[in-house]
Amino acid sequence: MSGRVGEVSSKQAEALAQFRENIQDILPSLPAQHDHFLLRWLRARNFNIQKAEAMLRKHVEFRKHMKADTITTDWHPPEVIERYLSGGMCGYDKDGSPIWYDVVGPLDPRGLLLSASKQDFLKAKVRDCERLQRECKRQSEQLGRHVESITMIYDCEGLGLKHLWKPAVEAYGEVLTMFEENYPEGLKRLFVIKAPKLFPVAYNLIKHFLSEDTRRKIIILGGNWQEILLQYIEPDQLPACYGGTLTDPDGDPRCKTRVKYGGEVPQSYYVRVSIKQQYEQTLCISRGSSQQLEYEILFPGCVLRWQFASEGLDIGFGVFIKTKVGERQKAAEMVEVVPSQRYNAHLVPEDGSFTCQDPGIYVLRFDNTYSILHSKKISFSVEVLQSDNGSVSKTQEPKGGAEEELAASSQ
Repeated sequence: MSGRVGEVSSKQAEALAQFRENIQDILPSLPAQHDHFLLRWLRARNFNIQKAEAMLRKHVEFRKHMKADTITTDWHPPEVIERYLSGGMCGYDKDGSPIWYDVVGPLDPRGLLLSASKQDFLKAKVRDCERLQRECKRQSEQLGRHVESITMIYDCEGLGLKHLWKPAVEAYGEVLTMFEENYPEGLKRLFVIKAPKLFPVAYNLIKHFLSEDTRRKIIILGGNWQEILLQYIEPDQLPACYGGTLTDPDGDPRCKTRVKYGGEVPQSYYVRVSIKQQYEQTLCISRGSSQQLEYEILFPGCVLRWQFASEGLDIGFGVFIKTKVGERQKAAEMVEVVPSQRYNAHLVPEDGSFTCQDPGIYVLRFDNTYSILHSKKISFSVEVLQSDNGSVSKTQEPKGGAEEELAASSQ
């Protein structure tokens, strides 16, 4: 049995009755008390009454902390979030469920996190979830049948390495965790459209935040995505830019009065110059020398990602691929894939990434050969992001460790 109203086994019905009895003290503080609502929490924990109760009690505390009951009317996000956090609710699927669009490409994650607190970002997502829940309730009353979940369309056109910025991925992970823990069974299906080659890497960064049930609801569509969407959504409920006939009153096919498309955040909104980073390793680079860190890339399409900061003064940095395996090579003997340049990492921490089109030994080189007076201390983290088997290798140790290269040998 599905565990939904009208489709519960006798054992599930007993669990529901016991669950309701156990939570009598918190029922008045819940946004709903009917069986549809309570069964969502039981399904999320496979009808384990104790786990479902713990989950729901934690949710009650979450609602108090976030003031979720009034967040849609009493809380107003910073202007930068209202203007530049993309996404929105637009239309309904053929079952009457609200449709939410996430538009990834125009999103400026760095600009948003430099302009607003992560807490404001999280609260904005809670507000969206509460609005969607209330829209489900309104649809239930209007249609005369229960609507409890939403359809999502994830437009990945323009997804790039800027969206894999580590602080942004961590913030998005917190949003996904919040959604999983506090809005169980709130997602009916999620369509991914226009997914670029980088999508498997991006997905592997966040999939561990998702339950197995949520993962099963993700549908990655190919070139016929418009045709598939129209199987689930009537044309007059689908924006014209996505293959339907719905437009804004002024004829805009993107329905921008309902779906925000983000954009680059002007620096006038910035309230900080950087996000505090946590680094896993440190290096001391002598004056007039450099350090090379080797990482073995086994499959094409993997992404090397790094973050580093220096103390006191700037530092040179570049990425190379070795032409000879098993022996040390000078910088001039390798192929430069990320041009070496000097970074003011003592002022603003540097982060970057590179998609490795070919397998091989990649070398991250910190260059201090130009400095004849000052040694440099570097704090850094390096990750190899893989798109196969959902694996993510975090803070991978350099292959063979760090090697020092003196100025004389770097010419």
